[in-house]
Amino acid sequence: MSGTEIEYRGGVLHVEGIALPAVAAEVGTPAYVYSAASMERQYRRFAAAVAPLGGRICYAVKANSNQAVIATFARLGAGADVVSEGELRRALAAGIPAERIVFSGVAKTEGELSFALAAGVGQINVESAPELETLSRLASTQRRVAAIAIRVNPDIDAGTHPKITTGKAENKFGIPIHQAVGLYCRALDLPGIDPAAVALHIGSQLLDLAPFEAAFARLASLVGELRAAGVSVRHLDLGGGIGVPARGEAPPDLNVYADIVRRTVGGLGCALTFEPGRLLVAEAGVLLTKVIVVKAGVHRRTVIQDGAMNDLIRPTLYEAYHPILPVAEPADGTVVESDVVGPVCESGDYLAVARALPPVAAGDLLAVGHAGAYGAVMSSTYNSRRLVPEVLVHGADWSVVRPRQDWEALIGADRLPPWLEPAR
Repeated sequence: MSGTEIEYRGGVLHVEGIALPAVAAEVGTPAYVYSAASMERQYRRFAAAVAPLGGRICYAVKANSNQAVIATFARLGAGADVVSEGELRRALAAGIPAERIVFSGVAKTEGELSFALAAGVGQINVESAPELETLSRLASTQRRVAAIAIRVNPDIDAGTHPKITTGKAENKFGIPIHQAVGLYCRALDLPGIDPAAVALHIGSQLLDLAPFEAAFARLASLVGELRAAGVSVRHLDLGGGIGVPARGEAPPDLNVYADIVRRTVGGLGCALTFEPGRLLVAEAGVLLTKVIVVKAGVHRRTVIQDGAMNDLIRPTLYEAYHPILPVAEPADGTVVESDVVGPVCESGDYLAVARALPPVAAGDLLAVGHAGAYGAVMSSTYNSRRLVPEVLVHGADWSVVRPRQDWEALIGADRLPPWLEPAR
């Protein structure tokens, strides 16, 4: 866990000015705890790096869609990148002006497109020819003009986990870059469509910046082809994807990233949009859990704690690495090889495997780091476990920004059909 917002003070792990045991005592465990200062620091770092390029920043809401998180970035001047009507509604409710919202998404429904048009979103990223035709029809019906980008797939291997790469030819996202000129020319003839932008996003969690350079170079070549074909490209949406190291790797240099952008597309005279997500929120969050029991396994110690795969699915889904610290600072450097698992009835329910951890016992608190991105937002109620609370810390203040789901909310939404209702 990096930064000074999450650190030991007086032998106890704190998030900014708040000791984590105080949060556990108030809201229970598991619980997500976020540092507002960490989010603000990361946003300002990225903003400073791209400021010479004149780009706008649209926070990728899918990384963490809690409205308090979105509002934190809104107050810093960010727009939003959304991929569903639900995310669009959250961004609007959190104070993001519609004109600063980019509506992405591989397959938006007619209802979603209609809502986005009516809301006046600043840009809709089109990912297929049928979607373009549908959007034209809907925009004409509403007597509106939709500012669009067509998302192109540059066939670049981002070198990340297969489940989070999006820019290879076999991925479902966007249209093949060699088909772009034809589709843009079609867009010029459609009513209600302003094809002023080009978009791409090659994947998530990139620690190597070389794939960005390759993708942006192909984008620059495409802009030249489009302009030669009579398409006036005025805006480039460069997506997000800059990764956050979790195992002590060197973090990507944001100034180097900005220089890549400048060298590849900076001379095209286009306005730029950046859509960071994980970069802004990952390190800001911890999943606070409590040890239930420690078992001596055949090969290594098994630490069973109350945070499960339904609360944080990334280790199970992506084999993702999350640093784990005991909330009480260890007295020495003693470590024991351990599996950190949850109580869900799945062998895949784990947060760490064969991890060197200090000795812990039942009742001890653990903090699972880098949980601010794709944590709570991907959680579920599997095994009929309640959605856990989210807490936002701001200096010496903290607030519950999503309460723990109550039992009635969990099971009360079910409805029995008439033939299964109990006899009265």
